[in-house]
Amino acid sequence: MAVDVNSGDTALDAKITEWLAYDKYEATRAAISDLVLAKDYETLRKLLCKRLAFGTAGLRARMGAGYSCMNDLVIIQTTQGLLKYLLSSVEKSAERGVVIGYDARHNSHRFAQLAAAVFLSQGVRVYLFSDITPTPYVAYGVRHFKAACGIMVTASHNPKEDNGYKVYWDNGAQIIPPQDELIASAITENLEPWPESWNLDQLSNNNSLCTDPLEEICTAYSEQLASATYHKVQNENSSFLFTYTPMHGVGQRFAENAFQVFGLKPFVSVTEQATPDPDFPTVTFPNPEEGKSALNLAIATANRHGSTVILANDPDADRLAVAEKRPDDSWRVFSGNEIGALFAWWLWENHKRENPDFPASKVCMMSSTVSSKIIATMATQEGFHFDETLTGFKWMGNLTKQRMDEGYKVLFAFEEAIGFMIGPEVLDKDGVSALAAMAEMAVHLNKQGRTLSQQLEEIYLRYGYHIANTSYFICHSAETISRIFTRLRENGQYPTKCGQFQVKGVRDLTTGFDSNQADNKAVLPTAPSSQMITFTFADGSVATLRTSGTEPKIKYYAEVRLPPGGACASAVKHLEDLQACLVEEFLQPEKNGLIARASD
Repeated sequence: MAVDVNSGDTALDAKITEWLAYDKYEATRAAISDLVLAKDYETLRKLLCKRLAFGTAGLRARMGAGYSCMNDLVIIQTTQGLLKYLLSSVEKSAERGVVIGYDARHNSHRFAQLAAAVFLSQGVRVYLFSDITPTPYVAYGVRHFKAACGIMVTASHNPKEDNGYKVYWDNGAQIIPPQDELIASAITENLEPWPESWNLDQLSNNNSLCTDPLEEICTAYSEQLASATYHKVQNENSSFLFTYTPMHGVGQRFAENAFQVFGLKPFVSVTEQATPDPDFPTVTFPNPEEGKSALNLAIATANRHGSTVILANDPDADRLAVAEKRPDDSWRVFSGNEIGALFAWWLWENHKRENPDFPASKVCMMSSTVSSKIIATMATQEGFHFDETLTGFKWMGNLTKQRMDEGYKVLFAFEEAIGFMIGPEVLDKDGVSALAAMAEMAVHLNKQGRTLSQQLEEIYLRYGYHIANTSYFICHSAETISRIFTRLRENGQYPTKCGQFQVKGVRDLTTGFDSNQADNKAVLPTAPSSQMITFTFADGSVATLRTSGTEPKIKYYAEVRLPPGGACASAVKHLEDLQACLVEEFLQPEKNGLIARASD
């Protein structure tokens, strides 16, 4: 049925007409038509007049009709732009091909198929997974096949209404600037769907350009994973019982395989969450980073079966949460920083044992700038190399490749948001390999009569307490966010104190200012499109305020560091005081209408 387009707004009418001409998916085409018939021009402006921005994280947004949402047409347009840029910038990209995977969310499989159809229509080889897969398997697949790029359709741990589109380049790491900007430009130059972009018949079994990599990648990944175990015989002889949840996502079968590869006793599954379900019916947020509120069913399952350690992946299995039962039967959910400290200790000690003559100076570990500085402290004491990067594994993945090319052995990288890279085989966070490594560590400690908590305490006694906390406020107003950070800058006049805490240095990675450098210029890359300010205090404490790239959040991070021998209780009190001052003086949630994180 033809739709009469006459809103009185020439620009809006042009966008409506364009959408109705381009979109061939009945549901979203009808949604726009219905809004036109209802004369809901305000909603139409929101959906059509501002395009979903493509960045280093690719795309992530609510699913629905319009250019500001995730849908078939936006996927096709994005893929057309990506393909054009790829062909112009990566040698032999059509022959090398693209690896495409997808999670268990609504529309993920269809979006992946549409992306594949675009590539196939231009004669580009496609490795399209035939079933749901963890995000790290796509990153691994790019390097395994020496592909030109990879695409993972996922919104990770976002709410069920969302979906996303994540891009890996030919080195197996996520894209970084200026690749995102160049791809975004190519997208705007290729908005009209090509004749065959909607044609899913190209995915038929007799198309030699389209193959299923699932079995080959699973086998190769398992072989690589087998080489990462340090104590397989001990694993096989242990009866230690774990509880596992994939949080309604893709992880179950891959976690089972990882345990089998490591020789670990099968874990107890959280039955209610073991099967992929795009509606995430048992959790408010499908994000194990939220703590106990996301792990209630896992805790109940573990209690019933006498299990003392819980391992949890997020829905696309690239993150890992860990919880341990205390002697008083309560549960401790470890923070990402605490898990990072445990992994760094574990990997360093095993590396030294297996490679006694390997020079420490050629070993590398890294973490993001908002994560705990525990690895930096370890590196100073142990003699290995440490790198700090901007937030996000796109930076750590690309830097890992660079360090490997320079002759370093990269053991580990992490970010406080429960993301861990165990070795350099996957140049991104990987919840599957991290799960196996953490289980092996827990088994080893149990054999010695120790718990994860006790080992963490030993790490702090050796390197000094690094007590950190991370939280956030939800803010849906870009104007409010801008006002908060503009106030902190005051035209270059940053705060000199926060409550009783004296500010010693300021690094602003939005503007590129860093008072800690002789020339006041930041060493780390700057990003004018996002907000991020780090304050270093006279007592050695550090705090960072930043916006999220994928969610409507203002995140804040604080860490108190003590030398070896310092008292934990004093550090905890110090951290609490610092965070309270950060919130009340810098963020001012009541004045700015910020929504606090729901407590556990």
